[in-house]
Amino acid sequence: MVRYYLSKTDVEDLVVGAAILGTGGGGDPYIGKLMVLQELERGRKIEIVSADEVDNDAFVVPVAAMGTPVVLVEKIPSGKEALFSLKLLENYFNRKVDFISPIEAGGINSTIPLVVGAERGLPVIDADGMGRAFPELQMVTLHIHGIKATPMAISDERGNAAILDTIDNYWAERIARVITVRYGGSAWIAIYPTFGKPYKEAAIRGSISLAIEIGRALRETKSAGKNPIDALLDVTHGFELFRGKIVDVQRFNIGGFARGEAVIDGLDDYKGSKLIIRFQNENLVAIRDNEIIASVPDLITVLDSESGRPITTERLRYGLRVLVIGIPCNEKWRTPKGLETVGPRYFGYNIDYVPIEVRIKGVSKP
Repeated sequence: MVRYYLSKTDVEDLVVGAAILGTGGGGDPYIGKLMVLQELERGRKIEIVSADEVDNDAFVVPVAAMGTPVVLVEKIPSGKEALFSLKLLENYFNRKVDFISPIEAGGINSTIPLVVGAERGLPVIDADGMGRAFPELQMVTLHIHGIKATPMAISDERGNAAILDTIDNYWAERIARVITVRYGGSAWIAIYPTFGKPYKEAAIRGSISLAIEIGRALRETKSAGKNPIDALLDVTHGFELFRGKIVDVQRFNIGGFARGEAVIDGLDDYKGSKLIIRFQNENLVAIRDNEIIASVPDLITVLDSESGRPITTERLRYGLRVLVIGIPCNEKWRTPKGLETVGPRYFGYNIDYVPIEVRIKGVSKP
């Protein structure tokens, strides 16, 4: 569809699909769902448009939450924070925004643009800058296409705000991260202001529709009494990586990120094996019996083994029985510039990236 309005069922499906694409990060999807449903209850509409509908000279601005995802569980947003940042950026440019965009496909950041779009009556583009979630501001396809993150607006729930104009996108990340920490661990941003033509060249298209399709597939197959995991892997072209029980979780808030690892003991076909998932807001690598079986930029997602519902990194805990899946990333991330930006070496892992569909073929079966 070129243009459509979100229904309440679409929203329910979207947040499930976005949490799966979010690879454990992007913020609590449940909070985002409540914010969007509240807008619909108020009678507001949320229009989704394809990137093809965006004029080349249209003013496009992504909006998002920034910070440690676990903080939003306690600092629940009202929905006005990102709108404040958007207005601040509009004042800076002395120009109204024509289209809103998600910056990533995961968690609450898949819904914040919907809330802003509803409040302002602005269409939201069916695209984003990641096709998943990543922890740092320069980790978007807009960056690898040469679009600047700044000028950007950053604010908190108290009304503190700033406009940043940095020499490059890495400095935007460094400075905004310090501000976010001082704000209390979460901030609200309007970032990567650009025009329709460069946006359409850089963005990953169809991410909102894909998230809805994923959520719908899970819901409909469960209602039909079929295996939802089979449907999920079919829609995402993904792979089952592991099944087991979480036996240990270590989590630390360091430098504005939730860092840590989860240890999973194998069950069923994986009994006797152990899987370690390391994360920085999002899941970065999956290591089974000392062998890497998946890594960024491919997606690693943890699901409840019974319901198939995604589990974000802040909700990983001892005793959960989980299924871990891997999903191939967008091809933009497999380019030299993409891997320089989000490959395993950037995160400190001294390994070469191997596409998951190639890596999984070489993994010995349990």
